[in-house]
Amino acid sequence: MPRFVITIDGPAASGKSTVARLLAKKLGAAFLDTGAMYRAGTLAALSAGADLTDEKQLLEVLDKTHFRFTPAPDGMRVESNGADITEKIRDPQVTANARYIAASALARERLVKLQRQFAQAHEKIVTEGRDQGTVAFPNADLKFYLTAALDERAERRKKDLKANGISQSLERIRTDIRQRDESDENRNVGPLKPADDAVIIDTTDLTLEEVVGKLVNFVKEKSSWNA
Repeated sequence: MPRFVITIDGPAASGKSTVARLLAKKLGAAFLDTGAMYRAGTLAALSAGADLTDEKQLLEVLDKTHFRFTPAPDGMRVESNGADITEKIRDPQVTANARYIAASALARERLVKLQRQFAQAHEKIVTEGRDQGTVAFPNADLKFYLTAALDERAERRKKDLKANGISQSLERIRTDIRQRDESDENRNVGPLKPADDAVIIDTTDLTLEEVVGKLVNFVKEKSSWNA
């Protein structure tokens, strides 16, 4: 059972996944990448040829697929029916279609259950997503919300994709992020928004190291964390 939970929420490409992973490493905690869970479900649905707009089909895929999420040196290992799909879920097509599962109340319910099961297996966790501090772990010990200007987020996403050998125009990336923001903010279940007690940090003009440093200092100064 977890004795300390830190949540980091925020919009697409705000840096929350990288920050959460590095923060977990510095604090000796397990890292929970919830975005990877949604992508894993999306990849399974795409591979099964499911209609992503049909909630019943999405649920059937989720119920028939055995997912396994475990901490790894570089973040979190993702398996689907015994196969390692950690890299496959980063495909732009998977990312672009993750909004369908994210918008499904029943699908989110199943994934939140998996997130809490992951937490139960570790004493300390750092988890990132879009509703971690509001829905999945409303009683978390510390909550952060990272944000950044749209143009900056698009530049970051383009750089990440290029590093993985994927080329996309900046305008296309910007449009995709804007659409994802609108979808996340306006969905009926688990909408993207800061928790009332979250610490909001604008990362637009901050380096990765500066953001992580801010969070580490805050954790050590404002909590009873004992690494």
